[in-house]
Amino acid sequence: MNITVVGTGYVGLVTGACLSEFGNHVVCVDNNPDKIAMLHRGEMPIYEPGLDALVERNVKAGRLDFTTDLGKAVERSLVVFIAVGTPQGNDGRADLSFVKQVARSVAENLNSYKVVVTKSTVPAGTGRIVREIIETHRRASHAFAVASNPEFLREGSAIEDFMRPNRVVIGCEDETSAAILRDLYRPLYLIETPVLITDVITAEVIKYASNAFLATKISFINEMADLCERLGADVHDVAKGMGLDQRIGGKFLHPGPGYGGSCFPKDTRAILEVAREAGLRLAIVEATIEVNEGRIPTAVRKVREALGGSVRGRSVGLLGLTFKPNTDDLRESPAMRILDGLLAEGARVQAYDPVGAAIASQTPRDNVRYCDDEYAAAKGTDALVIATEWNQFRALDLDRLRSAMKDPVLVDLRNIYDPATMRGKGFRYSCVGRV
Repeated sequence: MNITVVGTGYVGLVTGACLSEFGNHVVCVDNNPDKIAMLHRGEMPIYEPGLDALVERNVKAGRLDFTTDLGKAVERSLVVFIAVGTPQGNDGRADLSFVKQVARSVAENLNSYKVVVTKSTVPAGTGRIVREIIETHRRASHAFAVASNPEFLREGSAIEDFMRPNRVVIGCEDETSAAILRDLYRPLYLIETPVLITDVITAEVIKYASNAFLATKISFINEMADLCERLGADVHDVAKGMGLDQRIGGKFLHPGPGYGGSCFPKDTRAILEVAREAGLRLAIVEATIEVNEGRIPTAVRKVREALGGSVRGRSVGLLGLTFKPNTDDLRESPAMRILDGLLAEGARVQAYDPVGAAIASQTPRDNVRYCDDEYAAAKGTDALVIATEWNQFRALDLDRLRSAMKDPVLVDLRNIYDPATMRGKGFRYSCVGRV
């Protein structure tokens, strides 16, 4: 099958590479010639484990290519995926400018039947907008269908999520487009992946509802962590006890400095705006956002209290800058917000992240030094903060770490270590929801 994927960001590039791995001929399109040139050189514009090898293999096989020529790509394809950014606007709504631009380009190059699929996370009703644009601007009366195929990819494990998904959601207008998209995902039938066929608007709501619910689980366990600290309970055992109930499940019950990244913050705010436009208030989602916003000042307070009440003039090491491990994504990162909070209170910060430090350093900040490894970040510090749970932070040489620090104060915002072990090693140890 000939496929065009418009957008070579996180979703578009992973989607294009994985669909080519299924045996399809895929062209990924981007209006940034520098990004396309990078891809032609075999350089990835994003960090995702395994993506470079996947792209290289399919480029060599002749199944995957990259171009800036959207018109030609559309003309040659049966299915066109829209995987461009939908950033949050100033009013909280998702900005659909890029989606609309692509829809108009598809209309202007419609030369045969096409299935136009929104892969980007979009508000309910976007499918209707895409259809109206294509109907208004198409130069010929060729038939087309609009569909929604939301992505459920986790940064850091996106290829596995695409190749072995929990489910595939396909929102379609008619049986023809449904049959085409079913066929596209036919390789997943071998692993018995559930495929849910709905109408377009329902598929759009499924994506927002899923992200809002997962964000709610994170905010809920963070509130329970606060309660555990007050009562002297252990939030890890609370989460385990809850998660063993199959009605609840253990995933996303990990206390910490809150959620971040490109999806949860944006999508929870966007679904509130969708609801408000429909005359509804989503009180649970509002509370989820409120709780999450409170995690950053709570994290900064923990550091302040660990240092006796003030961080002003103190040297703080910060391990982790990305919003989660195995990605280079700093968007809405709790770690970056904690960094800025510490700076605002007068701290000097020595930061290290295996991937994100190079990106963070491109935005100048006073009183920040980016280090080459964990021990350099800890050297001479009054306190060390673990803000992102990269695997390499789980097996630190604790004796070396303690020797490097001026004062052995460790604030573990990801609960990587056991409190008793850390105190036995001579650290003044603080974590989340445990005593």
